[in-house]
Amino acid sequence: MDTSFAWDQHFVTGLDAVDEQHHALVDLFNELSQGLFSKRSDREVVLADTYARLLSYTEHHFQEEEALMAQYAVDPRHVESHHSMHQQFVEQVIMLRAQRTTMTDPATTLVGFLTSWLGLHILGIDQSMARQIKSIREGMTPAAAYDKERGNHDNGTQALLKMIGKLYTALSAQNAQLALANQTLEARVARRTRELEAANARLKAYSCTDALLGIANRAHFNERLEQVCAMARRSVRPVGMVLVDVDDFKRYNDRYGHLQGDACLQAVAQAIQGCVHRETDLVARYGGEEFAVILPDTDLDGAYAVAQRMVEAVRALGWVHESSQAAQVVTISAGAYSMVPTIAGAKLLLRGADEALYQAKGRGRNCAMKLQLLQTAPAEGRAP
Repeated sequence: MDTSFAWDQHFVTGLDAVDEQHHALVDLFNELSQGLFSKRSDREVVLADTYARLLSYTEHHFQEEEALMAQYAVDPRHVESHHSMHQQFVEQVIMLRAQRTTMTDPATTLVGFLTSWLGLHILGIDQSMARQIKSIREGMTPAAAYDKERGNHDNGTQALLKMIGKLYTALSAQNAQLALANQTLEARVARRTRELEAANARLKAYSCTDALLGIANRAHFNERLEQVCAMARRSVRPVGMVLVDVDDFKRYNDRYGHLQGDACLQAVAQAIQGCVHRETDLVARYGGEEFAVILPDTDLDGAYAVAQRMVEAVRALGWVHESSQAAQVVTISAGAYSMVPTIAGAKLLLRGADEALYQAKGRGRNCAMKLQLLQTAPAEGRAP
């Protein structure tokens, strides 16, 4: 690609150090332009390096120019506008670099800005500075040199230069405002995205949770059980299952009312939940007053130990139940089973735990039982 900015004698100011720096800036601008339109795989790395060198050298050049103006005590009216243009340029380059991903054609935009600015800077304010310094060297006061510079242009040229300067300042301010608006919009979008993700997470949690008891609901239990069984089948590891039923709960509701019954179930759920400690374990509401507990990587003895702890924990609540046939307090019956899942692992786990629960009920409730071996066919009188 041809260079974007061709150096010629029109840009020579007569100040050797300034001209040398201007030429170096032109070379850097052209290097950046070539990088912006490059198809190289390391394009971004090269561009980052060129940007860094351009900014560093530009700031060095600006410092040199301002030191030169201070050396010759150039009129403050010129120094102020010159310094302002320097500052605006650095801010614009940094902003355009940061906002390039939001531009339709960032390469054309950046090259257009840089070449236009360099032309305006050298042909305009730098040439004016050079002429004023030349006049000061010849013995003119800085103020007189500034007034002479202004008088050397006709009214039309003066007005045109003034309008170009104002237009540049206005566009710079507008670009800064747009950049700030983009940043604000991006921050707002990011915040809304986080809020939406949090809301979705809460919604997912609500969809998996029993509203009354605050533990997993039946749908989540079913989904989790299939996942656990699939993983255990691949790794040939056992899964423990405990089914729990609150003893004589209908009698409790009839005697104490449904509100008290809800409070009772909440207390039982918390007691059962407190008996499992691994993140992989899951306590769920399986039915009205029934609970189910998934215990991954747990053999029969482990599942039975958990079931016993649950029976003891609920009994220890001391929740009065004068209509119970098992005790004078609320109690539970629990059945434990464990197996390495087969294709029908989920159903067999539930059947095994249900058989054990049936045995616990048959022994008078308020106890835990474990099933050593599941019959191939369902027990007589029991649902599969």
